[in-house]
Amino acid sequence: MKKSHLFSLVFFYLLLVSVSCDVIHDSCDKAAKGDPNIKFDFCVSSFEGNPKAKTATGVADLVKVAIETSMANATSTGLIISKLLDNKTLDTYARNCLEDCSELYSGAGSSIQSGGKAFEGKDYGTANAEISSAMDAPDTCEEQFKEKKGYVSPLTKENNNFFQLLAIVVSFMNLVPK
Repeated sequence: MKKSHLFSLVFFYLLLVSVSCDVIHDSCDKAAKGDPNIKFDFCVSSFEGNPKAKTATGVADLVKVAIETSMANATSTGLIISKLLDNKTLDTYARNCLEDCSELYSGAGSSIQSGGKAFEGKDYGTANAEISSAMDAPDTCEEQFKEKKGYVSPLTKENNNFFQLLAIVVSFMNLVPK
């Protein structure tokens, strides 16, 4: 391969990485400034390590990655809940809360899938409504534990991260040119 071809390939790669980094940072900056629930550093770190996000050329590409990331997070949290439910020493109240959380995260996963399909079909109103409805899951899950004095949710970190990921999806969808 000629040196000029190699140089061109390296230059193109660096340009692509630079563009995707700008897309991530710019989109996260706008999202964080527009929604107090979104932390800029969390947003950036959620995408910088993702190979699909690194090739994003616009915010619409990031919406797709954010939807996939949210779906994976819901699935992961569901597995954490299952492991917690394996604990035979859980009292009835904690077990009921975790079972409810499991159902909430399952429903959220369905809403995310529907929202993703709607986004792909450019039905942005439905996509926004579906993703927004999934945002109820982490809040409701967290609040259940607080209803009874002395209980602390074992899912606070997961609930906060999931809520923030969904807020990012909604924020990014609102940035997509219509």
